[in-house]
Amino acid sequence: MNQIIHAAVRRDIARTEQALRSFPEGDRSRASQLHGAWQHLVHQLTHHHEAEDANIWPFLESRGHDASLLAAMEEEHAAMKVTLSSASAALDDLVQEPTTAQASTAADAVAEAGRVTNTHLDHEERDVEPLVAALEDDPEWRAVAKRLRPASIVDAANALAWMQDGAGERELSSLRATIPGPVVSVMTGLLGRRYSREVAPTWR
Repeated sequence: MNQIIHAAVRRDIARTEQALRSFPEGDRSRASQLHGAWQHLVHQLTHHHEAEDANIWPFLESRGHDASLLAAMEEEHAAMKVTLSSASAALDDLVQEPTTAQASTAADAVAEAGRVTNTHLDHEERDVEPLVAALEDDPEWRAVAKRLRPASIVDAANALAWMQDGAGERELSSLRATIPGPVVSVMTGLLGRRYSREVAPTWR
């Protein structure tokens, strides 16, 4: 699931930057649409990383894993938060001033957020995921993993809809190997409509 979420993050950052690079001069509706999609991404990513900070790093440290690695994870999260905030501010400005010049400024900010985020995701996948994978059958880890889930079933359904939007076959098959396909279909079809209605049209 972690890599599926990471793939969705990478995908959204890339397509936000691409959309900003081709922004139509004066298109206030498109500015609002991109702003909403970016806010959604930041919400998903913030939930994901706050859950890691509060649960995963302390648990791994309690098991004696490299404290400097876990401190680096927290520092990278802090650096990401700064660049995500800068990109959010640039998109706020785009809503107020929907020009190609402002879109270019926002695209540059999104690109920087992408650089910092991708560096962190690569680091986490390389050095932390193997540690977590080794805990798969650990009862104490399973209890921790439950705390990483979204707060409600509606939030979970909308997160699932987001993860699938634009995903490749590798991510989709991995998702259905983790959660039964019928469950994914029912949740996203019935409960994930907020994402489908408010965010997905941005990328159509």
